[in-house]
Amino acid sequence: MSAYRNLGQVLHPVVFFTIVVSLFPLSVTPLPETLSLIAPGVIWVAALLATLLSLDSLYRTDYEDGSIEQLVLAPCSKVIVVFAKVLAHWLSSGVPLIIISPLLGVLMHLNGEGIKVTMLSLLIGTPVLSLLGAIGMGLTVSLGRSGMLLSILVLPLYIPVLIFGASAIAAAQMGLAYSGQLAFLGALLSLSISLAPIAAAAALRIAVR
Repeated sequence: MSAYRNLGQVLHPVVFFTIVVSLFPLSVTPLPETLSLIAPGVIWVAALLATLLSLDSLYRTDYEDGSIEQLVLAPCSKVIVVFAKVLAHWLSSGVPLIIISPLLGVLMHLNGEGIKVTMLSLLIGTPVLSLLGAIGMGLTVSLGRSGMLLSILVLPLYIPVLIFGASAIAAAQMGLAYSGQLAFLGALLSLSISLAPIAAAAALRIAVR
């Protein structure tokens, strides 16, 4: 994959994710009780922002070299092409966040169950972020460096993922049931897989007109 040949695309969101989470013990308090209390929100907000930061790589290079226009005009299924690009984006940006999350969980004094649910919630939730981000990126790819507009478009869509992801970790930390939150994330993932590639393909067709 080209993203793995360009290590910057892989390392950028991971470094951002790590730095944001690591700053909280330094800036708020090193007390384990406080860190474990704020950890679910901190980890998920950092993951959301890291994914948002990496969305520009989803179509930007292809748009600038004309590949997107050729894909839109080609007789192949645009939905499949979009889904493949989103999958590649998630593998290069979402998976590294999942891999590094246990270390950050330890840093934020999460217990064993909290760390496990952190990985599970990111595993289910980060593909939703990539799928929804593909729609916003498709709408803004022709506008140049439109990071502010992209954020305005996709951040409201990210809020349910943030709420259920952080809530699942918080419930695990307190020894409560968290299957409901993960089920909601799974429902959002199923809905996103079904509809987001179609919407993103339509957005790309609009962008190259």
